[in-house]
Order: sequence, then structure tokens, then C-alpha cells
Amino acid sequence: MTVDYSKMTDVNEIHDSAILEHFRNGIGHKTLVISPSYPYMFVGIIKELIGDTVMIDVETTHFAQLENREWYIHIHNIEVFYIERPGAPKIPKLEDY
Repeated sequence: MTVDYSKMTDVNEIHDSAILEHFRNGIGHKTLVISPSYPYMFVGIIKELIGDTVMIDVETTHFAQLENREWYIHIHNIEVFYIERPGAPKIPKLEDY
């Protein structure tokens, strides 16, 4: 689904629509999300979008107790993200040594 950004005038609406479209196109792909609030970092598979919230099946966070469960992250609570795509760099496996 492509959004016609030329009909939008509100920069926040354009920003939110672009992020939602990017995550919608990334469903089924691995993502790294950094958030300003606890637990700060998520690595997992994008499962679905529910409104303006991304559901991620989280494999890795800073804390093992919070891993291997689904997290719902509102797009306004995402500071930085990366979604793996075919032919693009992979997110490294993060492990404790």
C-alpha cells in the first residue's frame, strides 16, 4: 500500500504514515528497535501493526527475563529502528559472553 504524501500538509502525519508504511512492509522481517524508555532495545520479528502500534516477537532485549514474548511498541516510542531486508546487512546476534 502506497501513501500519497503530496496530499498531506501536517509534518507529523507524514512522519507517522511513513514509519507505519515502513513497518507494514517489514512484517515477517527481523527488526532492531531502540526506545527512550525501558527496556530500551528490542530485537525480534515484526508480527503485525495494530493501529499505530507495532507488535514484535522479541528475541533479545537488555534483560533475558523480558525476552521470548510479544511486545507492543507505539511508533512515538521508537527513536531508532532498522529492519532487515534481503540483500541488506543482517542484525548481529547479541549474546552474553
